[in-house]
Amino acid sequence: MARLPKELVRDFVRKGNFKSIKDIEEALKDIFKDTIQEALEAEIEEELGYSKYDLANKSTTNSRNGKYKKTVKSSSGTIDLLVPRDREGAYQPKIVEKHQRDISKLEDNILSLYGKGMSTRDISSHVQDIYGFEVSAESVSRITDKLIPLIQEWQSRPLDPVYPFIFLDAVHYSVKEENRIVKKAAYVVLGVTLEGRKEILGIYIVENETSKFWLSVMTDLKNIGVKDILIASVDGLNGFDNAILSVFPQAQIQRCIVHQIRNTLKYVSYKDRKSFAHDLKSIYTAPSEEAGLTALNTIKDSWKFKYPYALRSWEVNWSQLSAFYEYTEEIKKVMYTTNMIENVHRQFRKVTKSKGVFPTDMSLLKQLYLVVIDLDKKWDRSFKRGWDQILGQLAIKYENRLSEYLF
Repeated sequence: MARLPKELVRDFVRKGNFKSIKDIEEALKDIFKDTIQEALEAEIEEELGYSKYDLANKSTTNSRNGKYKKTVKSSSGTIDLLVPRDREGAYQPKIVEKHQRDISKLEDNILSLYGKGMSTRDISSHVQDIYGFEVSAESVSRITDKLIPLIQEWQSRPLDPVYPFIFLDAVHYSVKEENRIVKKAAYVVLGVTLEGRKEILGIYIVENETSKFWLSVMTDLKNIGVKDILIASVDGLNGFDNAILSVFPQAQIQRCIVHQIRNTLKYVSYKDRKSFAHDLKSIYTAPSEEAGLTALNTIKDSWKFKYPYALRSWEVNWSQLSAFYEYTEEIKKVMYTTNMIENVHRQFRKVTKSKGVFPTDMSLLKQLYLVVIDLDKKWDRSFKRGWDQILGQLAIKYENRLSEYLF
């Protein structure tokens, strides 16, 4: 884009005799209007092939047919333009299109503000302050409704056939439903592609988590292209293991060790938590499953009289907690915790922290979707520096399942 020469800028400043920023903004608004007006005149001249009053060079049956007034919204406020017309109706303005009423990218800015957590009323007030015209909260809501088909398209987009890792966890919000406030969970599925790129596969908002619900989520993933999942890291969600195995029977389920430790320490007195947590470390840092199970039994013997219930969930869920022992250290670090998806939740909370209650499920989904789109732009193609090594190890362990996608 061409820039104005400094000499013209200096001349503009000298002749303007500006006393405030507002004076400059008003002057720039006039220049902006004049520039658009001249651009429209240039457009119709190019369309007709001759300049105004230059009838000698006219070689067309078409001609100018006056102008009509059009008011548009800009970043400087409203601007009144005079749009040229031609007699045959062939001229279609490109600078300011026929039905275009906003030349400020206002809708994009509104969606950006909405994506950063501002309420529709706050956005309405912000637009009034910055742009100098009113956009009602209802209009802001209608603008954000334009996200709905984009969300639907995103939800049904084709996914990769194989994901080496998926992570699944939930973040909770209050949502209005039939004149009552309901606590709902936004369940997020995050995948890592064969190229090592993080990708949100889906967001599902529900009130009650059931095995039937998880079966529908897994079926949905399969229907939009996922054929295989190697390792699924979860936070002990009810029914998830059975649901995923019914759709992806070869998947390895790994319960999040970090969540398991947190849940265990809930049953331990505050004064004992540090030493208890130190003992737990001997389980998940053990070199093998056998050594880990030995460490678990040792801790159980040490604390069984004081905290008999604390380690029960380790014993009940051992098959899913111990899955990571059969993998290399590089793969273990990826799969044994859902911290990767918790980082996504932290981004969600930054945006939604000012919202006590969402009016609908869709209003919540719209806001989370905008965060996902923003995250997708920020995430690098590389998952982490050691991804090539991790993929090589997975290729050996899952040779039969990965060969057609890697080679």
